[in-house]
Amino acid sequence: MKERLQKLIASSGYTSRRKAEELIKEGKVTVNGEVVTELGTKASASDIIIVEGIRLLRENKRYYLFYKPEKVITSMSDDKDRPCVSDYFKEIPERVFPVGRLDYDTSGALIMTNDGEFTNLITHPRHKINKTYIAKIKGKVEERHIKILKNGVRIDNYKTSPAQVNILKNKNKSDNTLVQITIHEGKNRQVRKMFEVLGYDVLKLKRTAIDNLTLEGLKIGEYRVLSIHEVKVLINKANNGK
Repeated sequence: MKERLQKLIASSGYTSRRKAEELIKEGKVTVNGEVVTELGTKASASDIIIVEGIRLLRENKRYYLFYKPEKVITSMSDDKDRPCVSDYFKEIPERVFPVGRLDYDTSGALIMTNDGEFTNLITHPRHKINKTYIAKIKGKVEERHIKILKNGVRIDNYKTSPAQVNILKNKNKSDNTLVQITIHEGKNRQVRKMFEVLGYDVLKLKRTAIDNLTLEGLKIGEYRVLSIHEVKVLINKANNGK
């Protein structure tokens, strides 16, 4: 059975479908020795598909929940030689990659997988997979600003979707404030920007959950295998959030 080339590449675990499309357009994919640049091209698993010089081989799908430390790049490599999430998965036989991203200065829950279709499903904003963070804010956060965050704020020429926001600690003006915030979007540095546009400095930020997945039982830098049930729950929620 023939399928779109970018879907085959994503299904192989090489990369996400969107990245596969970029590689095709850049002429970095060949099928049976012929360079392919058209996105509508179809192929089958029996064809010899080579991406960036590497022949695709179908792998068993793998899914991990990783407790990313701060000062680690959500990437497989870095031209500045900074620590990357791939450094923590060198013992894994499959080539896994991050589902979405966490900022360099942000720690917490990050899914790693070799399933490109799953990655595309979970990261698309329309599927509304919730991500929960705890932010340590300098000073006291005013209640009126919490209401603004709940309704959405304008950053980078767009308005964020309504967020779930709760103050965990806010005693007086000299104290820092711990705020729990849940969003389903994944814009670059979104949570930090949401507070910064209201005049607050984010001193520390940790993603504590991705929908039903929490960091319970994990130490910083550790990961665990996701169960089939956990993966199916995420997929079902993403499909229902269309």
